[in-house]
Amino acid sequence: MSEKLKWGMLGTGQIAGEFAHDLTESHTGELVAVASRSLKKAEDFAQKNGNVKAHGSYESLFADPEVDIVYIATPHPMHAEWAVKAAEAGKHILCEKPLAMNVAETQRILTAVRTNKVFMMEAFMYRCHPQTQKLVDCIREGLIGEVKTIRSVFGFRFDWLPEHRLLNKSLGGGGILDLGCYPISFIRLIAGAAQGKGFADPHTFHAVGHMGETGVDEYTTALMQFEGDIVGEAAIGVRLDRGVYCDIYGTEGSIHIPTPWHPAKHKGKWEFQLNRPGKATESIRGETDRSLFAHEADFIAAHIARGEASSPGPSLDDTLGNMRCLDLWKDAIGLHYKG
Repeated sequence: MSEKLKWGMLGTGQIAGEFAHDLTESHTGELVAVASRSLKKAEDFAQKNGNVKAHGSYESLFADPEVDIVYIATPHPMHAEWAVKAAEAGKHILCEKPLAMNVAETQRILTAVRTNKVFMMEAFMYRCHPQTQKLVDCIREGLIGEVKTIRSVFGFRFDWLPEHRLLNKSLGGGGILDLGCYPISFIRLIAGAAQGKGFADPHTFHAVGHMGETGVDEYTTALMQFEGDIVGEAAIGVRLDRGVYCDIYGTEGSIHIPTPWHPAKHKGKWEFQLNRPGKATESIRGETDRSLFAHEADFIAAHIARGEASSPGPSLDDTLGNMRCLDLWKDAIGLHYKG
């Protein structure tokens, strides 16, 4: 790519700030504009991040000819509206997870993306990191034999702040949408790698969970089964500290991933453990020169020309399959949002 990909930011929250910071380490991209519904917030964010152009509306950013790609970092219920409008404006898209609130919204986004021939990826940054690629390689090489069980855990005890987006139902709160998309994404990725595919969809899905006072899930566990008798377990919680890790069990060993979502978040070293009967635990390590979101930006730039991400990055079909599982999970525990 002769010129750097020019990024525009929708939203000025914490995740937007982290992405803007890491983008400075990207080999392929640069931030040129930010938009907020408050011009003052956009101007403050712009000043902190290189004095880029500030827009007082999302529509104004979409009309900016300098912007090649938009990063949508708004609250969950706003993703679908602005992703569709970004596609219609001819902008490539990186949208924070979950891409949408349900399958119907996801399908609308994908239709807009395909109709307008723009690139779009759901922001599973861990899928763009060298640790994840190495993990997929280990599975495909059969280092632990045939994969039989995948356990993915993501849980913490958040303070009782009912108006916060994590617990506020009107903002898409609860663990399934905010956290559960990660374990589902991971399990489907590994189940697919075990079968020589980019991802796999379960043929059986069950879940139980606890609903809190604000009407959203506070902790819940899902069980699913894939082709080849692969069983997946996703355990999450926003009001229960369940830890953060992934384990993969095969017929000839297991792999433990202690930092699946933020490997070497701020550059540096990453590591996971390979355990095989009769052998000492082997640490599989690597080192990176860029932060997590810089890897994501560079991954996207490499795939813009072809219009689709490739494994381990989430493709459009992979994204739709992930949302189908989230809908199944919500239905299983009786979690429903308006709209």
